[in-house]
Order: sequence, then structure tokens, then C-alpha cells
Amino acid sequence: MDILTQLQAAIGPANVLTGDDTAKWQSDWMGVYALDPLAVVRPANTAQVSAVMEIAHASGTPVTPVSGNTGIVGGTQAKGAIMLSLDRMNAIRDIRPDARIAVVEAGVILSSLHEATAAHDLIFPLTFGARGSAMIGGVLSTNAGGSNVLRYGNTRDLCLGIEVVLADGRVMDLMSELHKDNSGYNLRHLMIGAEGTLGVITAAVMKLRPKPRAYATAMLTVPSIDDALTLLNTMQDITGGAVEAFEYMPRTYIQGHMDRIAGAREPFDAPHDVNILIEVAATAPRDATPADDGRIPVVALLEDTLGAMLENGTLLDAVIAQNDSQRSEMWARREAAAEISHGVKPFVDTDIALPLDKIATFFDLITPRISALDPDATQLSVAHLGDGNIHFSMYPRSTDPALHDALMEAVEDVVQSLRGSFSAEHGIGTSKLTSMARRKDAVALDAMRAIKAALDPNGILNPGKVLPRR
Repeated sequence: MDILTQLQAAIGPANVLTGDDTAKWQSDWMGVYALDPLAVVRPANTAQVSAVMEIAHASGTPVTPVSGNTGIVGGTQAKGAIMLSLDRMNAIRDIRPDARIAVVEAGVILSSLHEATAAHDLIFPLTFGARGSAMIGGVLSTNAGGSNVLRYGNTRDLCLGIEVVLADGRVMDLMSELHKDNSGYNLRHLMIGAEGTLGVITAAVMKLRPKPRAYATAMLTVPSIDDALTLLNTMQDITGGAVEAFEYMPRTYIQGHMDRIAGAREPFDAPHDVNILIEVAATAPRDATPADDGRIPVVALLEDTLGAMLENGTLLDAVIAQNDSQRSEMWARREAAAEISHGVKPFVDTDIALPLDKIATFFDLITPRISALDPDATQLSVAHLGDGNIHFSMYPRSTDPALHDALMEAVEDVVQSLRGSFSAEHGIGTSKLTSMARRKDAVALDAMRAIKAALDPNGILNPGKVLPRR
């Protein structure tokens, strides 16, 4: 039998899509990468994923796993490959409030998990703009970050166990519910962030956290990035580490928001260079129960702290959300980042991480480097400032690929000089292969290639991603 016939026999003809039926999977969400799979297969369970991988392994046919397809680095390009969609494997198998875990399949949409856990007064704290379409398998495969990493960590930090189908179809059961397990190599961590190059994640045990009883959310502005970090440390100290988000939006971002988003408005009466969204969350009743004067303690704490900073001049202005509508408006400004930063072409997009005390230095160093390469180029940034992750976009006046690569290399140079990383939370995919070749430690690359060869000797799992050619 040819491979399509084998796949149809294994998971049913209706779940092996070809031709026009694959239209939904022909492009990434930005429309940048043509995916062009041989077929899209939609298994219903782990056994069917295993059967697909056995067929692919025997025939040497490449397989590209796909979840919500919300990535921006070309990680699901699948020309001539079997695209393995996990979208039918979307069951929330169990939510155990006492253990604070959720057992989920890889196709569970992030927002669906949010809704399911809310019914138990719990949260799954990973969140970002694409939560309405991103799936658990994808966020694990990319070790996604988002706005709350400052308090809760990346996806890797929120996962206790996974189930993985290997390249030859064998199922590796790592569905641990344990917080401590020192029984050999941590294969769970190896699979998380591997972008489907080492195995297909089919299920996971995810950590849940208490649902905050109250939020204190504000837009504030300070003279400099260093002043913002001082303020962050102050707020972490007085709240006992309860700052959930600390998002940086420079003036160029605010202007982009005003220019491209209907109904957008300034966060303050006057424009400022350093604009910060801060959110503190309270889970303890003592911090969320209104006092006799009607003030919610966590909000009062933020108000009083910012008020004192306004008086001594370390804070220039602040607007504190007084209701859910105002809080939502503040978050909508930040979550419009993809539309704002990708709305102008051509652009060169980066996703970098830096030590917190080197962020201001990065901007000081990179601006003259960009001007030297392209005096007419502009730039725009938005950052998860609390964890050092900057989304830095450059807009050259030319579509010349050589110029774009030179701009990217300039960013890499500065980032490396500051002991940062050229990839923070979006993954490598195909778009960062050149950066991997230039910047990743050569010994580390050799080790990664050895692991890939051991687990996927035929090289069929998401080929051409993560690892640059020798």
C-alpha cells in the first residue's frame, strides 16, 4: 500500500486530508510561511499517533506535528511531510483541585483550560495573546512564555509530566504527578522546548495555582528603564513576590498602538518614553477583602506605594485601574503587540533575553548599530521587562535580505556581548537557524545533534527545524 492508504487504514479515511481539504493548514497565521504538507492527519488518541509514527518511520516520511499553528518562527513548515494535527485530541481528562493538577491532551486550547480551571477557583497561569487558539502540545513544544512568567515561570515550570510518542511509534509514559522525582535523566524537560524534533507530545500533567481574589493593575511611567527595575524590585519586596506582570511599552510602541488600533488612546495625559503595565495579584483573603473604608488592601498597597513615589519624584505619573473595564483596556494595549509590531513591512523581528540590569545598555548599544547599517530604519519594542524578554523589531527601508541579515547579526552581537540569548520564548523553527549556527555554543550543538540522532535516527521528526545544518 502507498503511505496515504496505510494512514487511512490506521486512523480512518476521513482523518487523512489532502488537496483542498488541507487549506486550513497551508499557511502559518501570519501568512509568512507556506506549509505545503503531503497530507494532514488527525489522530483521535495516542494509539493512533503511534500508528502514524510507525508508518512514517518505516517509510522514511517526514512528520511535522502541529497544534494551534500560532508560532511565528516557521516551526510548522511541512513541504512533502505528513502534518500531524493534534486538534482532535482535546480532552481535559481530569482536574484534581486537591493536588492542583490538570491532566490534559495535547489538543486542548489554552483558553479552554483557563475556563475549566476557573470553575474550581484555580488557574492555569500561562497566558498570552494567542490563548484562544494555541494548544497545550504547542506551548509545551516551544516552552512558551507570556505575560506571567515573572511569577509563575515558563511552560516547562508548569508541567509535572508528559506522554510522548517517539519517532518509531513507541510511547514514552512520563505522566508523573510528582513534584520530586530524581530517577535519572529529566526526559520531560528534554522534550519540552524541542519543537517536535524529538517526539510528539500527546498529553501532559499541568500545575494549577490558586485563582487570585483581587488584582491591582496600573499604567505607570518613570524616567528610565533602570528606574523601572528599581520600582519592580520595590514592589516585589513589599508584596512578597506577588507581581504577576511588568510590561514595558516605549513611546514608539504607544504611538504604534495609537496609529494602528481603532479607538486606542494615550495611557497618560502627556506622552512619556517609558510606559509600564504592572499587575499585582492577591490570593490571600486578607489582601483581597475590602477594608472598612471600602479599599481593597492589595489595591491600596499599590496606590500608597505609587503615591509615595510620585511625591519623591521617582515616578512621573500613574493610572490605577478602578474596575475590570479599565484593567481590560490596559491589557488590550499590551496584547495588541503582534498587530502593532507586524503591521509594517518589511520588518526584522527578534525575540531576545537579557540580564535585567543590561536591558538599558542594550538599547544604548543597538541604536547606533542600526543607524550605521540603515540610517532610515526605525525600530519598535515591547518587553516582558520583569523577566528580561524583549520583542525588538526593526523596519529597514529596503527588502534586501543581506541588509536584514546584517541587522539581525548586529542584534546578536550586542546580545551576546551582554551574555543574553537571541531566542527567549518563540522558539527556533526555521527563522532562527542562522542565529543558531552563528551563536549557539558549538559543543552544545554537537550534543543536541547526538540526541537527535539517538532518538530520531531517520531524521523524520520536524526536519529542518531547531538544528542548523553542519
